[in-house]
Amino acid sequence: MRNEFTAIIEKDGEWYIGYCLEVPGANGQGKTIDECKRDLAAAVALILQDRREDMLRGVPADACREVITVE
Repeated sequence: MRNEFTAIIEKDGEWYIGYCLEVPGANGQGKTIDECKRDLAAAVALILQDRREDMLRGVPADACREVITVE
């Protein structure tokens, strides 16, 4: 599955700090912009995985599960 998110990256001294507008709580950091983006992407993936698992705990066993595409 491919998703695209907005990364806001700011320079803070020798570090780049990033956060994602669409996923509150997702933050990343790195000595380079690329390192910061990789760290942020990993944080987004972890948060989304946790949210999916948490939400699925309450889904009835007989519920239909489908994939939708948003463009």
